[in-house]
Amino acid sequence: MAMLADDYEYVIGGDPDRDTVDLVVVETSTGAARAHLEIPTDGAGYRHAQRWALTHAPRRRVWALEGTGSFAAGLAEDLAQSGEHVVEVGAARRTRGTKNDRLDATRAARTAMSRDHQSTPRVRGLREAIRALSVTRHGVLVSRTKAINELKSLIVVAPEHLRARLRSQPLAKQLSVIEGMTTTAEAAVEYRVTLLTLQSIAARIGFLTTQLAAIDPELMGLITAHPAGPALLAEPGVGPVVAAQVLISWSHHGRVRNEAAFASLAGVAPLEASSGQTTRHRLNRGGDRALNRALHTVAITRMRCHPETRAYEARRTLQGKTHRDIRRCLKRSIARRLYRIMEASTRATPAA
Repeated sequence: MAMLADDYEYVIGGDPDRDTVDLVVVETSTGAARAHLEIPTDGAGYRHAQRWALTHAPRRRVWALEGTGSFAAGLAEDLAQSGEHVVEVGAARRTRGTKNDRLDATRAARTAMSRDHQSTPRVRGLREAIRALSVTRHGVLVSRTKAINELKSLIVVAPEHLRARLRSQPLAKQLSVIEGMTTTAEAAVEYRVTLLTLQSIAARIGFLTTQLAAIDPELMGLITAHPAGPALLAEPGVGPVVAAQVLISWSHHGRVRNEAAFASLAGVAPLEASSGQTTRHRLNRGGDRALNRALHTVAITRMRCHPETRAYEARRTLQGKTHRDIRRCLKRSIARRLYRIMEASTRATPAA
């Protein structure tokens, strides 16, 4: 994409908070700030912002917003539905005590003006439904794992006649036994309270397990409804959870300009780490870490049970590559392939 100054006369920078958004109009020809407005994050505020923009940025204009996936999501969606052009600006790193919303809105506009390539806000619709369900699933899974760990830890220190019935049993058996246990008011206080606590944790695990059982088929249904979903699920090592994260990070056709940029977004683009006689690259610790974990899952799965990947690993090992180097190369290759699949599957399909 060309520089914004080539296509627009005004850039409206936006710095959102939970309840308000600060907007500043900046002229692309001079970089000067022309007007400032603070609006509430509601429908009336969004309409006011568009009327204000007609006055202070009357001709070719573009909105450069921070937080289009959070506090500015409503404004970005409202602007897009009104036919306004919107680009996404990453949040600035600030020194403690230097927060100023008006200056941050100006910085957002000028940051967008200085970039050669712009990012459009992530789409909502089907992608947002997948994201919401994925976030919920992750929270349920973390809570369930934490509850299971609590249960196991409590069993270790439980009174012996309780512990003896539960030790060395699989989780399902432990939950069944705990559910069937009873106590009386005359029982020792440690036994009675420990059993009450075990049953409370077991009930929590059962509830969370039921939630997961309801979420997983719903997530699969959303993935298969996406134009790129079936093709992603057909790839070795890609299940619904991985496919969901890949789609969430990619968002829609054209948002990420090419497969190299997608690899960079995932934090799997190679970083130079050469020195003297040694030429090598190292792992990238930046990028979208959730997407990076998804690619890591695919790579590890393929290295365990995918014949072509195992053959590739053996060949690269003979060439002197370490396991980490091979995994890094695989993750980058997988990122590029999944990007091509998503772009090809949605090239003629409007964003959901």
